[in-house]
Amino acid sequence: MSSNGIPSSGPPLTEGRRLTESRRLTEDEAEDLLRCICFKTGPPRTVGVEVEWLVHELRDPRLPVPPHRLASAVDTVRALPLASALTFEPGGQLELSSPPAASLMQCLDTVTADLHAVREALGRSGLTLSGYGVDPWQAPRRRVLHEPRYDAMEAFFDRTGPAGRAMMRESASVQVCLDAGHEEPGPLGYHRRWQLAHLLGAVLVAAFANSPLHGGRRTGWRSTRQALWTDLDPARALAPPADGEPRAVWAAHVLDAPVMCVRGDEAPWEVPEGLTFREWLRTGRPRPADEDDLHYHLTTLFPPVRPRGHLELRMIDAQPGADGWIVPVAVTTALFEDPEAAETVYRAVKPLAEQAGSQAAPRNPLWRNAARDALSDPDLHAAALVAFPAALEALPRIGASDAVLRAVAAFHERHVIPGGCPADELQEVAS
Repeated sequence: MSSNGIPSSGPPLTEGRRLTESRRLTEDEAEDLLRCICFKTGPPRTVGVEVEWLVHELRDPRLPVPPHRLASAVDTVRALPLASALTFEPGGQLELSSPPAASLMQCLDTVTADLHAVREALGRSGLTLSGYGVDPWQAPRRRVLHEPRYDAMEAFFDRTGPAGRAMMRESASVQVCLDAGHEEPGPLGYHRRWQLAHLLGAVLVAAFANSPLHGGRRTGWRSTRQALWTDLDPARALAPPADGEPRAVWAAHVLDAPVMCVRGDEAPWEVPEGLTFREWLRTGRPRPADEDDLHYHLTTLFPPVRPRGHLELRMIDAQPGADGWIVPVAVTTALFEDPEAAETVYRAVKPLAEQAGSQAAPRNPLWRNAARDALSDPDLHAAALVAFPAALEALPRIGASDAVLRAVAAFHERHVIPGGCPADELQEVAS
């Protein structure tokens, strides 16, 4: 929902502006822009992360945080000198988005230092950061942020059920941002990395599932957060078709996706029903669309892997503990950035395409099984048993510290080898 760890291409997005001064965009121009801006190829060099957290009462996370206390804490945290970009989500979730880092350790060290400062500031207010994919105890809370964007999102999602409000207000994740890859074929080529992201993504959902409870009840899913994304609306959270050239299928997917809102100089923004961006370009109604509208439209699409010049992997639940988020970032980065690990894990996950079938992620059987069954699914478990050792072998080659290696090894032993996930322990606490 928010800005990502590596800045997106294109002009800055604004919430209010003089729309009448912009030049109308044609359909051909929009397709050309999408092909150019969404997959910036070249040697993989940078890594970024977005870590989202629920803000809870320090003395008892089951108690709701009064809005005035949350607002005061927000003001305090905003005053901190952080290297990461700080944003707050509609339900008061806190998010830190790292700047692009030249290495895994630079990324981890930057965000770790920022999180330490944030936790200290919140602790003085009697609050803490909690890592869960969705809030285990609170039902969707009253929205904290009231901005035209979020008003429009809520109106749009309300047409298809309660999943949208829960996603906006009560979910949190670890999102890993990696370069798109080389133009040429091979384990670091952008075409291979795109395929890998959509197959390995299901393994990451399963291994790091951490949201079996919502509103104080068991949901039947290890990752309720992923289940919410699956039910969000008929198209907005879907991946494009798995076959085909990535630039072409993504451009078509974007243009054929419904428009969430048409921004205006004043609130509320118009929330059209059934209008695709392609139709908006062709008809020019309710007003002509321009290049800035296209960039904004991209930020309202929430597939599990979002190309924004780089690849934004959005499928991982927020993790328990102060440093639990480090493990998925380290594992994912190692499996994408190290050529040997990338080749090993690609061979391991390629057979999962048969379970996925022809449906798009995350609504296909593979992704549903990952969210519901996690690593108790035998195929996902088998893939994870290859992926995590490959990551452990690759981490020293990409400069990971001994502490990061120990954290990944401990997670592998505690969860992956027995076929579990963090959600299993949270369910035991609740039982």
